[in-house]
Parts: sequence; structure tokens; C-alpha cells
Amino acid sequence: MRFIWLLFGTLLAAVFALGWHYQHPAAAPTSQRAALPILAVVERRPASVPRPVRADSVVRFALAQLGTNYCYAGSSPSTGFDCSGFVRFVFSRFAVDMPHSTSLLIGVGRPVPRAQARPGDIVVFTGTAPGSTTPGHAGIVISDLGETPLRFVHSSSARRESGVKVSQVEGSGYEQRFMQVRRVL
Repeated sequence: MRFIWLLFGTLLAAVFALGWHYQHPAAAPTSQRAALPILAVVERRPASVPRPVRADSVVRFALAQLGTNYCYAGSSPSTGFDCSGFVRFVFSRFAVDMPHSTSLLIGVGRPVPRAQARPGDIVVFTGTAPGSTTPGHAGIVISDLGETPLRFVHSSSARRESGVKVSQVEGSGYEQRFMQVRRVL
């Protein structure tokens, strides 16, 4: 049994030493340095360089939340979402920070004309009070560039069919409440 433990300890030490030399090639003996670059072919992306977020991934993940309940100030699928909590939850999955406030969502990214909206953009509407001019609702565009009607996925508090669903701007109450499309990706 002692022999097995001794063999295991030796193998563990060899694996550790080999791994350390690959991480620190300058510390390896000169005779071993020639073999080290073979493993350097593996691409390592520095933590400070984020991977680009694909809009289709954002839309796919957002649509996967369809049917989740509406919950005032909600921000998770287990408890439900409000509109900004939904937007924040979806984008956080891709490490894109969003505020949990519709009035602050109007300031993220940059504005784009409605005709230029594309999947993954945020669409912002006024509140439901008559004459409202302040942001009160938001969703994520799912329509392709130039497609009409402009469709979006959002968490709605509507008495009829509340929760995460797909709606359209044209020909609906959202058309009168439309404020802006914001590009964040």
C-alpha cells in the first residue's frame, strides 16, 4: 500500500511541476523550453477583452422566458418580471449591465430610428397614463431590420395576458406610446 501512495505522490508532483512550467515557461530548464511553445497554440483571451454579444442569442434567451409571470419590481423567472427587470435579466445573461428602471433605460446605448430597429435593440414607451411623456415601459426588439410590424418581447402588466409575451408596435396602443429604440449591442 505504501508503494501505491508513493507512486501517486510522485505522479501528482510531476503533474504539478509540468503544469507550473507550462504556465511559467521562463522558469523551465533550457532543454525543456523548446517543447513548450507547442502548447502555446491554445488561444487565451484576456479577461479584459469581452466576447461580442450576438443579438440572436439575446433574442433566443428572451423568447425562452415567454409565459413567465408578471411581478411588480420582479427580476427573476422564479418570481416573475416587470418590464425593466426582464430587460435587465436577459442582458445580464450576456454580461451587459442594464438598469432596473425604465426611466434609466431611455439613456442606455444610443438612439436609432424606428425603421432601423433590429433584433436585440431596446424599445421604450411612455407610461399608460393619458398624456404621459415619461418612459414607463420597455421591451426587446425581435423583428428583423426593416420588418413591419415592429415586434418586441416584454413583460406586460396587462390585466388580460400579463407576463412575458410578444407584442407589436404598429396597430396597437404601443404605437401612440412609442418613444425610442435604443441600440445597446
